[in-house]
Amino acid sequence: MQNNFKEKNGFISRDRLLTISDRLRVANLHKKELNFKYVVIGDFGVGKTSIIQRYTDGEFSSSYKVTIGADFAVKTLEWDEELRIHLHLWDIAGHERFGTLTGIFYRHSVGAALVFDLTRPETFKSTLKWLTDLRNKVHLPGGQPIPTILLANKGDVTTNTLPNDIDVFCKENQIMAWYITSAKDNVHIDDAMIRLTHAALRNHHSLQFPLITDDVIRLTTEADKSTKENSAEEKERKFLCCSY
Repeated sequence: MQNNFKEKNGFISRDRLLTISDRLRVANLHKKELNFKYVVIGDFGVGKTSIIQRYTDGEFSSSYKVTIGADFAVKTLEWDEELRIHLHLWDIAGHERFGTLTGIFYRHSVGAALVFDLTRPETFKSTLKWLTDLRNKVHLPGGQPIPTILLANKGDVTTNTLPNDIDVFCKENQIMAWYITSAKDNVHIDDAMIRLTHAALRNHHSLQFPLITDDVIRLTTEADKSTKENSAEEKERKFLCCSY
């Protein structure tokens, strides 16, 4: 029949396609899923909303819309054969009147994108204020700062205003990387988010080990305690041999 293409002629049969599709569907059902929350911060009008829309929806709008408080969008990454990651990108309002709410919006974040506008050099000066606010209100277990990238946005308009000290600024403030981005032309946004996700994923894995170790130590301690309580003689021997 017409539907039964031959693989040897460079085509895959209909039955083979259905088999592959079924295997992919079953594999997807068994994928591990993670949810990472990122906050996108910076002064008003620097392009935070446009960056998020470009990354999550693949769209760009030149019309400016004020973000009230915060908004968010979701991007799903098929990270590998075993892992799916849902990125929740929170668009934090840049107007000062919403500043008291940032602590609520930052909560549970595992990554941040700090944005300034290359057409408005003064917005770079505000990045330290935003970074300080972020790190005062959210951190990883153990007090570590959450991974942060710096985005010099609107690179499609100009790059002549790029700060000369941007490398020093990032090093001094533990910013892992910076990128010249353009939401309009879709430049470096994917690269930046992938870099941030690699860091968030490393932290996710490393921060699991102390929890597992603590549980093992706690269970072992309880087992030892139970054994000691059930054996007064052993308890006495240990007391005698361990006292100096």
